Amino acid sequence: MSVLYLAAEGVATLTLNRPQSRNALNLAMCDGLIEAASRAAADDSVKVIFLRANGPAFCAGADLKERQGMSVAQVRARRMQGFAAYAALEALPTPVIAVVEGPAVGSGCEIAGACDFIVATPDASFRTPEALRGTVGATQRLPRILGKRLAKDLMFTGRTLSAEEARQAGLVARLVRASELEEVLLSIKSQILKAPVASMRWAKRCIDRGVELDPEGALAIEIAALEEQLATGSWMGSP
Repeated sequence: MSVLYLAAEGVATLTLNRPQSRNALNLAMCDGLIEAASRAAADDSVKVIFLRANGPAFCAGADLKERQGMSVAQVRARRMQGFAAYAALEALPTPVIAVVEGPAVGSGCEIAGACDFIVATPDASFRTPEALRGTVGATQRLPRILGKRLAKDLMFTGRTLSAEEARQAGLVARLVRASELEEVLLSIKSQILKAPVASMRWAKRCIDRGVELDPEGALAIEIAALEEQLATGSWMGSP
């Protein structure tokens, strides 16, 4: 299976599982990510999701071997399924954390960027060489995270962003030693599992929608969430 799914004790783990191909994104993996996201969204017991990868690479980008011999229609359909996979991850209502322990290239940056935040080890790196390879991709999420100038630097030159550079730029939220990774993930999991599910979902919705609006519109989103909390009796009375 291109994507493994495991849910236990409130945690769903999605694992990219094509290590022999450095987890290059193909149609099967796109379908697997969409299916896994759908399973997690439908499971009310899932409160937090980790997205990980088997093997030394998080994701080496699109599977170029798969594209050999494809018609224009097939290439278009494959790309659209990739967009659907990223959107499925981004639309999940619960917190989704990408765990990046190796290179994330092209589609790998898209997958990690579609998650709520990234925890990385020093072996992680990020690169978007699409334009240099003669195609188009990874032009929307990264500029929103990194800013358009750094995103253009990566896109135009093929520059590799180290884990530390990615942390400084705001792409990586936490950079931890490999030996400490599981302890950090356990801490993140414990904090999220203790929180009310509804408040986590409201907070995620407010942030995701609010950053796309002007301050007045963003505040309206938060006020609407507050009203929803009060109407459902889930207000805890704390700031």
